[in-house]
Amino acid sequence: MTTAASDLSLDDARAEAADLVARIDDAREAYYGSDRSRVDDPTYDAWMHRLEEIETAHPVLRAQDSPTQTVGSAENTGLETITHAERMLSLDNVFSADELLAWCEKTVAAAGRDVRWLTELKIDGLAISLRYERGILTSAATRGDGRIGELVTDNARLVTGIPEKLAGDGHPDIVEVRGEVFIPVEEFHALNAGQASRRERAFDEARERWERRASTAKKPFDEERQRQAADRRFPAFANPRNAASGGLRQQLEKKTGLEREAGEARLEGLRLYVHGIGAWPDPPVTAQSEVYDLLAGWGLPTSPHSTVNSSIDEVVRFVEQYGENRHTVEHELDGIVVKVDELALHDELGITSRAPRWAIAYKYPPEEVQTTLLDIRVGVGRTGRATPYAVMEPKLVAGSVVRQATLHNRDVVVEKGVLIGDTVVLRKAGDVIPEVLGPVIEKRDGSERAFVMPTSCPECGSELRPMKEGDVDLRCPNGEDCPAQVRGRVEHIGSRGALDIEALGEVTAAALTQPARSAQTGDPLDPVLRTEAGLFDLTLDEIVPIEVIVTDPETGEDRTDDDGRPVRRAPFQKVEKTYPPGWEDATPAERRKAGIRKDHEVIHPSAQATKLLAELERAQQKELWRQLVALNIRHVGPVAARALAQHFGSLDAIRAASIDELAAVEGVGETIAQSLLDWFDLDWHRDIVDRWIAAGVSFRIDGHPGPGAADTAGGVLSGLTVVATGSLDGYTRDGAKEAIIAAGGKAASSVSKKTDFVAAGPGAGSKLTKAEDLGLRILDAAQFHLLVTEGPGALEGETSNG
Repeated sequence: MTTAASDLSLDDARAEAADLVARIDDAREAYYGSDRSRVDDPTYDAWMHRLEEIETAHPVLRAQDSPTQTVGSAENTGLETITHAERMLSLDNVFSADELLAWCEKTVAAAGRDVRWLTELKIDGLAISLRYERGILTSAATRGDGRIGELVTDNARLVTGIPEKLAGDGHPDIVEVRGEVFIPVEEFHALNAGQASRRERAFDEARERWERRASTAKKPFDEERQRQAADRRFPAFANPRNAASGGLRQQLEKKTGLEREAGEARLEGLRLYVHGIGAWPDPPVTAQSEVYDLLAGWGLPTSPHSTVNSSIDEVVRFVEQYGENRHTVEHELDGIVVKVDELALHDELGITSRAPRWAIAYKYPPEEVQTTLLDIRVGVGRTGRATPYAVMEPKLVAGSVVRQATLHNRDVVVEKGVLIGDTVVLRKAGDVIPEVLGPVIEKRDGSERAFVMPTSCPECGSELRPMKEGDVDLRCPNGEDCPAQVRGRVEHIGSRGALDIEALGEVTAAALTQPARSAQTGDPLDPVLRTEAGLFDLTLDEIVPIEVIVTDPETGEDRTDDDGRPVRRAPFQKVEKTYPPGWEDATPAERRKAGIRKDHEVIHPSAQATKLLAELERAQQKELWRQLVALNIRHVGPVAARALAQHFGSLDAIRAASIDELAAVEGVGETIAQSLLDWFDLDWHRDIVDRWIAAGVSFRIDGHPGPGAADTAGGVLSGLTVVATGSLDGYTRDGAKEAIIAAGGKAASSVSKKTDFVAAGPGAGSKLTKAEDLGLRILDAAQFHLLVTEGPGALEGETSNG
């Protein structure tokens, strides 16, 4: 049973909050950056709700970059970015009729008068901002983190319903039109049918190429391999949301042939409904519903599924109506958006750091389907936790195909009462991995069998056991060189919340830690990385020969060739075929006619190999807090790591600190402090640090005065407290904090009467408002640079922007 947030000690609350933040950031990274979901909507929403509860009960834990204070994610897909003229907000959620009623009644009370409600469908698509200048489209961008989005202008111009020029006249100098890009359900099915057709055409092309050289081919046509290759090139899209998001953000100019055809088909399937405006200080309308009329008059598509309600009862009836008929709509939806219609009340009710107080999203309960439980397997994660997961007959539910779902631990399997071979009930809301609810007992025929939790680690053979008394989870105690744990830790090191190494993802981590078995004996080969200690020592000579065995993503089984041998791939190799002098540039047909064969093959490092090593070298000088997160210390996520880095300035200072000195740091506490000490107690952990340092990892903030020395270091900001908020030109968020610390000041995360200066850029939000209310000195980016380099005296004669 979950302990109430108010009953948690500060240390326990801090540890749980750090864990929640890490999970939410990971889920956001996948959802916004990779167009995939790692958890279901109810689970994600529950994490957010629990984090909000903890931060409400313990306000000191509410950091500036907490997920409860931010919107989405600033994607990192290689696209150019743009700062929105006005911040794009998210929506808070409710999950029951009672919660919706309570929100409506609270809003009416806050308004102090009768409220009209605009109710509309919540589209499961991709938020977009269209910037028009004097009626001409100049840019289109995704929401990103609410302040900065990715530019998708060229693709947006190809979307049905997005006009290059607005109809009518009287357009403002600048306006941002907000909307949702989606793929209608019928278009989605047509898109997948097109993918199936392209798979067949790709397969036929491969066969034709083989037939043209059949007389000289050494091997027969490998039908299965070519089918698999076609499947990888043109996979079926899991759901409309991902297809829409990836389609809008694709870099079409880099595609040719069938790939370009597929990309163009995704763009042709996109549609748009607009639902708001931004960056227009004085629109000639007084209600949200009038905004829709205005947008429609400009030639922009608005949803036909919206209505103005004069009572809360009418709102509830609207919600119930579409709850019963949600699959009759042309697009996927997962709820209803309820807005206050009167625009004047929007200003009166205001906004939080991430969402308006005048709107709410009601989320429908998850859908349920039935499928067959084929097997229950056990996976081991980077912390050693052994987690049972269900392998099921693939089932389409709420727009995506589901094959697997976590079962958490052996007790959960027992509690759910599921047997291998059962027909089971799944539930799923939107674009998600589902939960197994339980068996359909009346469909049992006696062939079902019980799951038996293994007693040893499926990857290294160590005996599984609870790590402390009372634990329900079993863990593999072999943290040092269990391949599953090392693989997970190496993947975590490359994640966006740690060192952000794009080339070090799941596949690369697996290749480095779990290479293919010997082709001669079948025995496992020694991995290049037995632990992460050698990560920064990697060389091309070590990684280029690596081969991995290709597994089937649905079954987890090794793929085999026609002779039953495992299919191998060499992810870090580029193979060059060489020919006799004078025949290097000849066409294949000319070579065949002359009977010219290749002399041999030369193996070169692939682009992936060189990119990986280059990114690892750059990572050695990344921010200290990222390096701390990369060490995989229990409970030390981005929030705690930033606090430690800011206070101590180096890993040496952290290692030299006592538990009391560590626990005294704001944002750390006793639980995390003890975890740090426990981590450094192990020889192999210390070996990781020593080898990383020897390889060039800095583990320090240059110019940091040391723990507790900020007030006495004599820096230009000695004794001063500065808050940096929003986007400051020339500084990342962490870079601004480190500049303050390096100058001898305290980099605070919240504004108070004790704050001396507030540096505020675009997206500053509530911190800027509070600073203005307190009458604090507010600086822009140029003034902030003067402050941290020359001190307050350099600001004499400067005019603050407050």
